[in-house]
Amino acid sequence: MTAIDVSHSGLAAARAAFRTCRFTGLKVDIAAQRLIMANAVAAVVFLAVGGLMGLLVALTRWPAVHLLPSEWFYLVLTGHGANVLLFWIIFFEIAILYFASAVLLGSRIATPKIAWAAFVLMVAGAIMTNVAVFQGDSSVMFTSYPPMQASPHFYLGLIIFAVGALIGVGIFFATLVVAHGERTYEGSIPLVTFGALTAAIIAVFTLASGAIILVPTWLWSLGLVAEIDPLMYKVVWWGMGHSSQQINVAAHVSVWYAIGALTIGAKPLSEKVSRTAFLLYILFLQLASAHHLLADPGMSATWKIVNTSYLMYLAVLGSLIHGLTVPGALEAAQRRNGYTKGAFEWLRKAPWGNPAFSGMFLSLVMFGFIGGISGVVLGTEQLNLLMHNTIYVPGHFHGTVVAGTTLAFMAMTYYVLPLIFQRDVIWPKLARWQPYLFGMGAGGISLFMMGAGTLGVPRRHWDITLTDAMHPFDLPSGGFLMMGLNGLAAVIAAAGGILYILITVGTVLWGKRLDKGEAPLTFPLHKQAATVAEYGSHATVKLPGTIILVSVFFLSFVLYYFVNWKYLSEIWLLR
Repeated sequence: MTAIDVSHSGLAAARAAFRTCRFTGLKVDIAAQRLIMANAVAAVVFLAVGGLMGLLVALTRWPAVHLLPSEWFYLVLTGHGANVLLFWIIFFEIAILYFASAVLLGSRIATPKIAWAAFVLMVAGAIMTNVAVFQGDSSVMFTSYPPMQASPHFYLGLIIFAVGALIGVGIFFATLVVAHGERTYEGSIPLVTFGALTAAIIAVFTLASGAIILVPTWLWSLGLVAEIDPLMYKVVWWGMGHSSQQINVAAHVSVWYAIGALTIGAKPLSEKVSRTAFLLYILFLQLASAHHLLADPGMSATWKIVNTSYLMYLAVLGSLIHGLTVPGALEAAQRRNGYTKGAFEWLRKAPWGNPAFSGMFLSLVMFGFIGGISGVVLGTEQLNLLMHNTIYVPGHFHGTVVAGTTLAFMAMTYYVLPLIFQRDVIWPKLARWQPYLFGMGAGGISLFMMGAGTLGVPRRHWDITLTDAMHPFDLPSGGFLMMGLNGLAAVIAAAGGILYILITVGTVLWGKRLDKGEAPLTFPLHKQAATVAEYGSHATVKLPGTIILVSVFFLSFVLYYFVNWKYLSEIWLLR
């Protein structure tokens, strides 16, 4: 580094304004704080839009209600996918990246002006795509497979949004460099930051895949490219479409570790083991998109076998490690805090009244039991061929993206509000119930859609009651029951989502100011909450409760896997 570079860096550091969080002792860059707030607010706005659309989709697929005509159904289905699977989640993830770099490392954020430009690009792209959807000529669903064609500004909006997100990821990397160069931390970066780094690395691959396929598709919509090969499109598109979920996994696992540290002072059982699990995500998790391609002729049989029989399980191993280390860290912390009786006193006396903790733990359980197990089932080629075009697939990714990621991000919001917005959470009694309400609804959506898919309910059709020659659906009565229960679960999840938005918006606007006076938090942090920004491991090996819970998970995993083989082989032979 030259003398000029050192001087410029020192000048930038001198100009940065900081405050010290009185609850955690963390040094917070004001510029980073404002960017986190802006991205978090945008995330909640697009969650509200996409969540409403999701409710309309569920009420339409509920045979007894069947709310929308077909043209409106596919319109709101397209908007639902874009707003909740891309806009809500990626805005929140950018906020997490800025928090995990600038705040946890006590550093100034690199190039805040460019970060604001990235935010403007993301907002402009998201609005542009939504305008295209609401105009009614871009109802191509989330996947937008050719030969279906949307308006040019539908694709352009996604491209602009992706460019803004990629710039945000670059600023995260640059902030890590700034923090290292200015020595704002000692030793290795903390585990939460390492998890965010994992998410950012996967994001580069994901956004690059999107650019590779969306740019020519945009030119095709303008008439500048003659055609887009559907098989090529699908292979490359899922490099973005499913890998975006891999960003989510790395991000929400980081949130699990962060909330454990903030709430009960939990530290990982072994930093090295947890970091290795994140490394497995970087190397293998993107390959999970293979399960969207197993029913198509675009990839060779050898490629499918290698991915589904070997490489996928290395990615699954990463999640299995986190599934052991996260509850293990919680148990170790609770036992250190004095809850040592029996195998489960630590769990019974956990802070279940704190919505951050309850939301995190529900996310952990449902992501593992619902999203994780069903993902391995779908990654098995023979089962995938039977289930791919059924509603089992959205049931699976609602278990990962909604019950897993969205619930974890909601939980983290209850700490973002006091630590970043410096506002105390309003309506604490309702806030305590919100994760349970949303979690029960999200879990129900996933389970009932998977049940309906197992019974043969199609994936994308707006009306399963059709029995004419064009749509000869001959479904067992259980399929209709499952879709009805899915509708009820969607109403419950929507109620939990509305409550979350009201609490979040109300807290930002009217919550008690925490930067004035010494008012305590409604949902207090642990006295060692600053462990979220530390490097280290728990020195404990006696975790009977975690061993029992993990054993139950593995037993459920094995039983569900083989029950699917047995049941599907019988029911599909009869059809």
